[in-house]
Amino acid sequence: MKGPLFYSKILLFGEYGIIKDSKGLSIPYNFYNGALKLDGNTSEEASNSNANLKAFVAYLRQLPTELATFDFEKLEKDVEAGMYFDSSIPQGYGVGSSGALVAAIYDKYANDKITVLENLTRDKLLKLKEVFSQMESFFHGRSSGLDPLNSYLSLPILINSKDNIEPTGIPSQSENGKGAVFLLDSGMTGETAPMVSIFMEKMKQEGFRNMLKDQFIKYTDSCVEDFLKGDVKGLFKNMKKLSHTVLDNFKPMIPEKFHQLWQKGIDTNAYYLKLCGSGGGGYILGFTEDLENARMVLSGHKLEVVYNF
Repeated sequence: MKGPLFYSKILLFGEYGIIKDSKGLSIPYNFYNGALKLDGNTSEEASNSNANLKAFVAYLRQLPTELATFDFEKLEKDVEAGMYFDSSIPQGYGVGSSGALVAAIYDKYANDKITVLENLTRDKLLKLKEVFSQMESFFHGRSSGLDPLNSYLSLPILINSKDNIEPTGIPSQSENGKGAVFLLDSGMTGETAPMVSIFMEKMKQEGFRNMLKDQFIKYTDSCVEDFLKGDVKGLFKNMKKLSHTVLDNFKPMIPEKFHQLWQKGIDTNAYYLKLCGSGGGGYILGFTEDLENARMVLSGHKLEVVYNF
C-alpha cells in the first residue's frame, strides 16, 4: 500500500497575524511531500513514525464525533501492521510536516469526508479547517488547521479573516523574472509551541498589541493584496516595512545568527527576510527583486527558490 502524495506548504504571509485576523496567503510547495505506506519497512524512521501514529490514533479517538468520524477499525489495523508516514518534508522547518500527515489520515480514513472534487463552499472550507485544526492540535498544542487544509486541497488559500477563507489563484510565475521568493535554511529546527507562547505573552503588553494592529497586520495585508494583484513594486515597498517590523518586534523568533543578515537586507535592499511559520529555527523566507544579487550578498547560504517574479 502506498497512499497519494501530500505536499508541504508555505505560508507566504500571515504568520502570527492570522491569530489576530490579519490576511494570510498560503501556497502548496511541491518540492517536499509525504505519503502513508505499509510496505514492511522496519527502519528506525519508519518505526518512530509508526509509534507516533499509534499515539495520534489514540488522540483522534477522543475528538468529538460531531466534528468528524474515522474508520478506526481499518486505521488501527493498518497501524498495527506497521503503517508509517514516509515524508521528505523537514520537521520543525515551518513547511507543514504535520499538516501533510493530518491531510493523509483524513483523506484515507475519515467517514463522509469533504473532497476536493465537490463544490467547495465557504462553509465546507471552514468545516475542513476546523476538523484539521482539532486533528493537528495533537502535534502543536494549538493549530489553525491551515497547513493540513493547504496540503489536502493542494491549492493556494487566501485567508481574509479567521472565518473567511477561500481558494485563490496567484499570478503565474515569470520564467525569466529576476525577482524571487526563496527559502533560507537556518540550519536548526524550530518548535512551534514555545514560539506561540512567547507571542501570547507579548500580546499582554498594550504597546505590542498596538504595533501588531498599526504596523504588522497593516503591512501583512498590503503585501497579500500586492502579491495577488501582481504589483511587484508595491509588494517590495511593503515587504521592507514588514521585514523591519519583524526584526524590531519578533527578535526571539529569529535565530540570533540571522539578526545581522536580516538588517543587511533592509540596509542594502538586496533582499528582505520574514518569518516562515512560527520561526525559532527552520526556514526563513526571503523576497528579492534581483535573485543573482541576493545570492551574491548571501553567499555561504543555500537559497531554495519557491516562486519567480
